[in-house]
Amino acid sequence: MRRSLPHRTASPGPVDYGDRVKIALMDSGIGLLAAAAAVRGLRPDADLVLSQDPDGMPWGPRTPEGVTERALAVARAAAEHAPDALIVACNTATVHALPALRAALEPAIPVIGTVPAIKPAAVAGGPIAIWATPATTGSPYQRDLIGRFAGAVDVAEVPCPGLADAVDHADDEAIDRAVAAAAARTPRDTRAVVLGCTHYELVAERIRDAIGTPVALHGSAGAVAAQALRRIGAAPAPGATASGTLTVLLSGRASALPDRALRYAEGRGLQPLATGADFGG
Repeated sequence: MRRSLPHRTASPGPVDYGDRVKIALMDSGIGLLAAAAAVRGLRPDADLVLSQDPDGMPWGPRTPEGVTERALAVARAAAEHAPDALIVACNTATVHALPALRAALEPAIPVIGTVPAIKPAAVAGGPIAIWATPATTGSPYQRDLIGRFAGAVDVAEVPCPGLADAVDHADDEAIDRAVAAAAARTPRDTRAVVLGCTHYELVAERIRDAIGTPVALHGSAGAVAAQALRRIGAAPAPGATASGTLTVLLSGRASALPDRALRYAEGRGLQPLATGADFGG
């Protein structure tokens, strides 16, 4: 039997929620939708808390200290809803803010970061390409992952300027331009593409079509969702009744799911969930 943190209004001590699961996800924008959809696929009965930061986005151009400040605010807003775990569904926040987030919330709330799927892509053999934001491309963080997990294969680092912002705004023309530009920079013999930003998973099929040759796409959403359940000792139950609730926070304010999120299948798939309900007092 798992136990979770109480609400601020509850009496001190852990509250027994039986087998219910509540997972929070955070990002500057709607890049968290892919991981949220993956959690729902594994546990349709899970309550979800989606904490975003429209007041502070985009995070990419910010300094590491600035990213950490915004990420902590978004994480603390989610923590007020007493989740069993928090998924940092953002590569930028994972790079710059993960230690601070864990220091602030753990051990009470396990914090799970998002790592680009370089290792599974490399295991299948190269050449591989890593699509990422300009700030992440060529960064010590990404180069370290390449060195540790993809040293035996050819790797092309492909910057994708503007793609994350275009996806977040659901701007189809801007998405097509950014995807076409990145596809043109992708070597033609590429066998696998690592989607190194959570936003890119929302347009995975458009990326595949733009590359034009058979290629495997590797995102992080499924792995991070499974890791969150493992960290809290919750077994996947994909056949469970879709009974979970959905709470949306925009820079700490309770809200409905933004309209632009509904432009993507992952966002529309969250709609049948009830909204705003919490466990206990």
